[in-house]
Amino acid sequence: MQSKPFRFGPVALTNTLTTNILNPGTTTGGVNCTAAPNDKLSLIITHIRVVNKTGSAATVSLWVGGTGGNVAGTEFGWQAKSVPANDSIDWYGRLNLAQADFLVGGAGTATALSIEGEGEIFVGA
Repeated sequence: MQSKPFRFGPVALTNTLTTNILNPGTTTGGVNCTAAPNDKLSLIITHIRVVNKTGSAATVSLWVGGTGGNVAGTEFGWQAKSVPANDSIDWYGRLNLAQADFLVGGAGTATALSIEGEGEIFVGA
C-alpha cells in the first residue's frame, strides 16, 4: 500500500468539545477502481500543532473514537491542556485513523485556538 503526504487544517477550534475535527473518508467515482478494498482511506498522523492567537491562555482537549464522541477512555493528546498566550504546542507520534475513527475535540475558548497536522494518507483496507 502506498502513501502520500497529507496535511489537515488549520481549523479554528470551537468550544464544543464533541466537534469532529478529522476523519478519513471514502473514494467514490470512476469505473471499477473504487470498490472494496480500494474504497477506504486511512491516515497516519505524525504531527499535530495547536496555535493560540490570543493574548490569554486557552485550553485544548482531544479524543479518538466515534463521531462526536468524547467518552471516558478515549482521551488523546491533551485534556484541558493550557496553550500559552500567543504560543503553540506540538504532539509527535504515529496516530492511525481508520475510516470509523474520528479525531474529536475543541477549546475552552471559542476560536482562540487553531489546529493543524501532518501525516500520510493511504488508499485501501
